[in-house]
Amino acid sequence: MKTIAILGSTGSIGTQTLEVVRENGDIRVLGIAAGENIALLEEQIREFHPKKAAVWSEEKAKELRMKTADTDTKIVSGMEGLIEIAVMEDTEVLVTAIVGMIGIRPTIEAIKAGKDIALANKETLVTAGHLIMPLAERKEVRILPVDSEHSAIFQSLQGNDKSSVKKILLTASGGPFRGRKQEELLEIRAEDALKHPNWTMGAKITIDSSTMVNKGLEVIEAKWLFGVDVDDVQVVVQPQSIIHSMVEYKDGAILAQLGTPDMKLPIQYALYYPERRYLPGERLDFWSIGKLDFEKPDMDTFYGLRLAYSAGRQGGTLPTVFNAANELAVSMFLKGEVKYLEISEIIEDCMSVHKNIKEPSLEEILETETATYERINSRR
Repeated sequence: MKTIAILGSTGSIGTQTLEVVRENGDIRVLGIAAGENIALLEEQIREFHPKKAAVWSEEKAKELRMKTADTDTKIVSGMEGLIEIAVMEDTEVLVTAIVGMIGIRPTIEAIKAGKDIALANKETLVTAGHLIMPLAERKEVRILPVDSEHSAIFQSLQGNDKSSVKKILLTASGGPFRGRKQEELLEIRAEDALKHPNWTMGAKITIDSSTMVNKGLEVIEAKWLFGVDVDDVQVVVQPQSIIHSMVEYKDGAILAQLGTPDMKLPIQYALYYPERRYLPGERLDFWSIGKLDFEKPDMDTFYGLRLAYSAGRQGGTLPTVFNAANELAVSMFLKGEVKYLEISEIIEDCMSVHKNIKEPSLEEILETETATYERINSRR
């Protein structure tokens, strides 16, 4: 019986992780954590009987304690609660499906406690990869990617020496606005950007996909996960989302992982690695597909991707600025406070004034996040 804990159990990745648990029947969920969706969290507590559950606010925690008083689940809150879930004594794997830089501290503590990490929180490596990866190596902890693209790369690397890799081909769907120019995006509303053509995801990552900022975050994440330079990660638009990513080797061979757009595949692969298990669902029918299309990304219209490459090359605290500025800008866009094209404008402004710290501590990373938020809020 495998034992896990999940940070972000009520979100898209978290709920699909619990579907994998439900379908397999041999994983014990010892801890779960969510933001504020205590109605769904209560349902999960009653179905999976975790030892502990966490919510962010103590007020919500009090409400949840009342609702679950007839259960044996201990309810905790805040950052301390997330860390408590992350380091639970009997868990083997921590699934980090929480959104944002809030995931960094619990991930670090879980690694220190010797937990393998099923990583779906890309901000952790984007902003603190220089801290996370050496720590995982020292603690002999596995970082198992859950993002579909990074899982595809991970799968395409199996059985091969990483020194034989020429470059990584990171695929992108292109999002709902693929092929449009900036003048066609002036009046884009949140409801337009939330209509992804292939994937069902949370609101923030769906907006990020539409701006291609998400692909930029994945480029930086790939740098840390696979030990390559940012410029050795090439983005290829593959609109059907059938090729999830590829690895090109020095001899010219390219290995790819293909499949239907189903996040449960990379989730299950991370949880059971290196074992492959049966997964219910659709299978690719190449006769029906007929053809696959490939395009070069438009980094003029979707220049958030170009900014990500710049941040990734320079490193230090600049990726934190890129990430934090995007987080707040997307939140403002979803609330109707800024226009769609202003998301990348806000990121560029924050990056242009930042004084980079080359080897930042965790405290300096978090201070950079705060300073970025303050700059954006001061200019409203």
